[in-house]
Amino acid sequence: MSRLLLRGISRLESNRFLSSLTSFEDKPEQKTRELLDKIIRVDHAGELAADRIYAGQMAVLGRTDVGPTIQHMWDEEKAHLAKFNELIPKYKARPSALLPLWNIAGYALGAGTALLGKEAAMACTVAVEAVISEHYNNQLRDLMEHADHNKDKELIDTIKKFRDDESQHHDIGLANKAEQAPFYQNLTSVIKMGCRLGIYLAERI
Repeated sequence: MSRLLLRGISRLESNRFLSSLTSFEDKPEQKTRELLDKIIRVDHAGELAADRIYAGQMAVLGRTDVGPTIQHMWDEEKAHLAKFNELIPKYKARPSALLPLWNIAGYALGAGTALLGKEAAMACTVAVEAVISEHYNNQLRDLMEHADHNKDKELIDTIKKFRDDESQHHDIGLANKAEQAPFYQNLTSVIKMGCRLGIYLAERI
């Protein structure tokens, strides 16, 4: 009886060992696939939210002296969103199920800060773009480690370009007196916290 039990345990351990070898072989490719899916999903959601933020700001401040500046940044965000709209089907990535929320929340944030004045609108830009630039840098580090640099060159180059655009938007906000917004530190801290929460949720949902 004990011999039969030992044989059974031995076979079970052998099967587990073989299974672990198989899963180990599949893990790198599966991990990369999951990484790409997460990156494209969250970036698509983020660019949609950014598009809506500038739409909200333009609705309030479009006819003021800062209107052309906001329009310039909005045009670049539109291009960003269009690119991720292309990458979603190309990579067969799953879009965020929360897109309707990002649509409404982005517009509300843009219009709401614009109603506080152009400095508050620029403070919103500074806060959002600081988080997004950092987020894109983190993604690039992950892609450098896990992605196929030839196969995924378009995605890597896209994120580098968009990171630079977002960094420029951040600087534009500062140049347009963002720091003179009422309660600048508190306002930007709350917006940054909301952006990080949005990133966390969009990566998963």
